[in-house]
Amino acid sequence: TKRDMCDTTRQNEALLALSCDSRAEVDEIVKTALANGGKPAMDPQDHGFMYAWSFYDIDGHHWEVLWMDPAAVN
Repeated sequence: TKRDMCDTTRQNEALLALSCDSRAEVDEIVKTALANGGKPAMDPQDHGFMYAWSFYDIDGHHWEVLWMDPAAVN
């Protein structure tokens, strides 16, 4: 890249989202990330039809991990 690198302690360089098959999978991914050096980004968000939790990885990138009830889409 020809762009400057950002300071991920103060700015978001990337915001990534993962869609999971279950709420349990969301919890498993985030807990694994936190146990391996990640840092909490936001508290879990439970909207009934959607559940999300997020973390910062060891490089400071923001990951949103979520599950959405397929029945809510129809």
